[in-house]
Amino acid sequence: MPEPLFVCNGLSKTYVTPSGGIEALHAVDASFTVGEITAVVGPSGSGKSTLLRALAGLDRPSDGSLRANGEELSHAQRFARRIKELYGVVPGSLEFAAEQRGLQPPERQTDVVHVIRGVIEAETAAIEHYSAIIEATDGVDWVTQDMVIEILHDEEGHRRLFEGFLREYEAEGRA
Repeated sequence: MPEPLFVCNGLSKTYVTPSGGIEALHAVDASFTVGEITAVVGPSGSGKSTLLRALAGLDRPSDGSLRANGEELSHAQRFARRIKELYGVVPGSLEFAAEQRGLQPPERQTDVVHVIRGVIEAETAAIEHYSAIIEATDGVDWVTQDMVIEILHDEEGHRRLFEGFLREYEAEGRA
């Protein structure tokens, strides 16, 4: 069976109104696989559109996780919430310089190996940065440290995946 394209775990969305919160989604667990036909049905106000907007990246869930093609989509959102809690500064983040030279388009648009190496380079830079944040938050901010350790684990998995792709291309003599 193919891997699901989208996976929701505990996906929740609460809209804040002057009179309180309106829960549109409550701990939704679902997966959607390419080639499957899925119908999202329910009465008006049951969260159908909210779920579809979350899957499309147009609406941010209040809680839970959402993966698209195996990729966690909530890392940036979690960081944003944590930065807001810390009044704008995450320990160790001031030294971060955003650069992804390896992900620039290759001269030949069919150079898959270039793209794979660029992803590996970007993942390596992210891993180094997350490791520095873990060190900077040690004994200072356990909440951020725990969050970054989890994200670091995901990034290491992504890098291993692309290193495997590169090994396959090298074994076939295409790298």
